[in-house]
Amino acid sequence: MVRALVLYGEAPDPDRYAQHVELCRQVPGATFRHGRVFGAPMGEPEHKYYAEFEWPDTDAFKAAARSDEFTATAKDAMAMGKPFTVEFVELD
Repeated sequence: MVRALVLYGEAPDPDRYAQHVELCRQVPGATFRHGRVFGAPMGEPEHKYYAEFEWPDTDAFKAAARSDEFTATAKDAMAMGKPFTVEFVELD
C-alpha cells in the first residue's frame, strides 16, 4: 500500500477545501481522506489539518502521479495559500 500524506500548518477554509476535496476524489485509483488534527501527545500539534491519498500498490501510485488529476490537486493546494508538506509512504 502507498500513501501520500499531506500536512497543513494551518487549517484551510472549509468551503474552499470542499472544492479541493472534489478534485482529490478524481485522482485515479486513489482513496482520499482528510480531517482536522485535534491534538498531540505533548503540547499543541505542529499541524492543523491532515489529508491522505491511498493506493493499493506502487504501480497504481506511479500511474496516478503522472495523471492530470493528481497535478491539478497539487496546483489547487498551492492556490489555497496555506503552508503544507507532502510525504510518500510505502506500507507493508
